[in-house]
Amino acid sequence: MSNQVSKQISPSSNSSNSFESQVSPWLTPLTYLIMGRIFMPLYFQKIEVEGQEHIPAEGPVILAPTHRSRWDPLVLGYVAGRSVTGRDLRSMVLSEQTQGLQGWFVKKLGGFPVNRENPGTASIRYSVELLQNQEMLVLFPEGHIFQDNQIHPIKSGVARIALQAIANQPNCKLPIIPIAIGYDRQPPISKGTRVKVKIGAPIWVYTEDGESKKTATKRITANLEQALKILFSDSLQTSHNRP
Repeated sequence: MSNQVSKQISPSSNSSNSFESQVSPWLTPLTYLIMGRIFMPLYFQKIEVEGQEHIPAEGPVILAPTHRSRWDPLVLGYVAGRSVTGRDLRSMVLSEQTQGLQGWFVKKLGGFPVNRENPGTASIRYSVELLQNQEMLVLFPEGHIFQDNQIHPIKSGVARIALQAIANQPNCKLPIIPIAIGYDRQPPISKGTRVKVKIGAPIWVYTEDGESKKTATKRITANLEQALKILFSDSLQTSHNRP
């Protein structure tokens, strides 16, 4: 069992209490067990994965997946969660998804909110804190769910969070892992859908000599967008190639 199970990251003194995020020592393994062993294999016809070796076993890491369906976080947990990597996912999710009973589950599984209309600095600051605590952080770089077959412009938030994390810890080695999740049917995803997940090589976060933070942000964002375009195209071709 991962030693991260009972770890709780407390928000900094100027963070909202709503950012308190915890990986429950009982709910998380139970959820992974039910979803990974029972529900996911029964619901999807096939889930094919390539590139899991690119996900590091330790240290801070950002997973940057495409976002085409509300199934994406569950698929990501299935292919990169503790049953596979021994690590738990800490995910930035929309604020409305952290309300009520659903919100209770989301927070217990390591989720924390971001305001889509006004992200502010709190969610960025909290993301940096998670990376400083050697966590595996999930950020959807397109920002929204897009129900089509193309990569939309990547937001700069992933690169900004990554650069801030290494700025605070100069010796930190931080990879961004691009991940494409392709379905052989258009959303809404129905029972019997085939899924292809392609996990790309790490994009290492660094600043070149004399490079401004703005330029580094643009460079990392462009590299991430290009990687996702290649991976997503491959995932669609494979997932649509039904036997």
